[in-house]
Amino acid sequence: MKAIILYDTRSVGGSTDRFVDALGKSLAETGAYVEKGKCKATADYSFVQDFDVVIMGAPVYYLLVSSELLGSFFQSNLKKYLRRKKVALFLTCGSPEPMAYMMYLPQLKIQLIRNKILAEKVFAPQELSDKQAIDDYVDNIVQAYRKALKTRNSTLVWTEDAQELLAQIPLFFRNRIKIAAEEYAEEMGYREITVNVIDEAKAELE
Repeated sequence: MKAIILYDTRSVGGSTDRFVDALGKSLAETGAYVEKGKCKATADYSFVQDFDVVIMGAPVYYLLVSSELLGSFFQSNLKKYLRRKKVALFLTCGSPEPMAYMMYLPQLKIQLIRNKILAEKVFAPQELSDKQAIDDYVDNIVQAYRKALKTRNSTLVWTEDAQELLAQIPLFFRNRIKIAAEEYAEEMGYREITVNVIDEAKAELE
């Protein structure tokens, strides 16, 4: 699994930065390849297409999810490259948990209606340095990802022509095309991946 953690925080080297480092370390311990990136509302997010899972989160300030992360949905190409991606969400805030799930997480989830959300968690301030809380969140992500992958692999069949075409694609690009074709087929309700399906999926990557 290749995962990218996209996060925002107003401080540098504060509790959120330390939490993201701990989150990345916990993910890496499961065998995942992990990178992290601090959100900018107007950034180019084309690199997101290289990852299997996108983990997104930020603190809550004055009843709103931190602006750079929230703004990236409207001012950048993030939404385009999140299409069909599996995502996990986290927030950090001191509000009561029911309020956080009712008022704050929906600010992100409404932008991700077509995405598979593997896990979501609101971390209270004391949990940001709680290894068990972080490991439990990571475990939920990994288990949900493996379950989704197993389900996809058991329902999709690659035709011989499609397998031959995939084998001709340069190795560094092959896995991206394979995942894109499978996710595209899954979304479209196809049971079989043909050369045409690969071509359609490739066209959407361009």
